[in-house]
Amino acid sequence: MSALLVTLILGTATPGGGFPVFGDAFADMVNAQDPKLSIQPKNTKGSAENVPLLESNMIDLGLVAGEIASAALAKPDTKLRIVAAMYSSPGMFVVRGDSPVRAIADLKGRPVVLGARGSGLTVMGRGVLEVLGVEVSPIYLEKAADGPAMVLDGRAAALWGAGVGWPGFIALAKAGGRFVAPNAGEIKQILAKNAALKALTMPAGSYPGQDAPLNTVGSWSFVLAKPDLPEEVAYRLARAIHWAELPLAARLAQARETTMANTRAAAPSVALIHPGVRKYLKETGL
Repeated sequence: MSALLVTLILGTATPGGGFPVFGDAFADMVNAQDPKLSIQPKNTKGSAENVPLLESNMIDLGLVAGEIASAALAKPDTKLRIVAAMYSSPGMFVVRGDSPVRAIADLKGRPVVLGARGSGLTVMGRGVLEVLGVEVSPIYLEKAADGPAMVLDGRAAALWGAGVGWPGFIALAKAGGRFVAPNAGEIKQILAKNAALKALTMPAGSYPGQDAPLNTVGSWSFVLAKPDLPEEVAYRLARAIHWAELPLAARLAQARETTMANTRAAAPSVALIHPGVRKYLKETGL
């Protein structure tokens, strides 16, 4: 098998979101490390579609956001396995700079863009609002790229998103947008009700005008493999991802967390890491 070109289809999400941007960079950098690997990104409806596509072996690899990944991996009979941790996704809202909204509670009754229906980010945002008891008028998108314009022209009061380098946050931050994250009490409340989320921090300077770190909640996203991905292929993938860590981090800020060390640390259990990846981790002492 090692002498043959192995082509792997990687399910990402709708154009304009963070997953297609990551998927393109990931494919380019990993492919460059192993000329016999060819990862080909493919737009999908996002995490919620990627899981069934993986389970039915319709795609080889899929990008899956935190809460959806946690739910899929928690199934007793799941055959999905982790190839790599992508990045942690601290979630929050962004509003226009002149918005009267100062806290999540101020969004009550207002139109809020939660994202594309199949996106794991959307699930996270909806969950945060439900725990806090803040009922909004939710707006769901066909394409994640449509969100920022709706906030800028006043059709929406806020946009939910997550992570460093997220395209929607970049667009609104450049236009003078302001971030709205849960306060300390709300973070405690959310974590008590949602075991899939963790306390995370958006580092200062992640976006234009964001001078202070922002504490919030979020989750890890993963590159998951289909049940039938051969062990040898997963081993070569792990090796290529490890070798690609520095060039991938240089190309994409949020990919600084895409490391084999983080894969071991972020996985809910070692057993959920693909056997081929575990073999590579063992060999390298990770």
